[in-house]
Amino acid sequence: MIIRKSLRLAIATAALVLGSAANAAALTVYKSASCGCCAKWVEHVEKHGFTVTVVNVDDVMAVKAKSGIPDSLASCHTTMVGGYVVEGHVPAADIKKLIAEKPKAKGIAVAGMPMGAPGMEHGDHRQPYDTMLLKSDGSTAIFARH
Repeated sequence: MIIRKSLRLAIATAALVLGSAANAAALTVYKSASCGCCAKWVEHVEKHGFTVTVVNVDDVMAVKAKSGIPDSLASCHTTMVGGYVVEGHVPAADIKKLIAEKPKAKGIAVAGMPMGAPGMEHGDHRQPYDTMLLKSDGSTAIFARH
């Protein structure tokens, strides 16, 4: 009897934890309806297990401004996940790392549209780029190198 109660408790706890993880992995992407590279990026994160809600907006820059994204880190789409902002063509692995580590920050960003970043693949053309951590005070630090 005690074993069954312990097993039920363990199952209920696992369901709660998995449910919370799934909710934390729900992305809301704000983008222009006509942006093809944004659609490719959405496919990338979906392939890596994220649930995505796409919101097509007329003024993506207004979303960036409201989210606290400085012009120097801007890209073509802005994403919200687990209380963080994710700007641009950030690899899914970096988003998973952000969610797991939970740094005190506004979010992460890949500035511009670097060749080879998710959604920006063009054959073998690749350029190095960094995913930047946007700290709560507005400063930045390298979060990941690619």
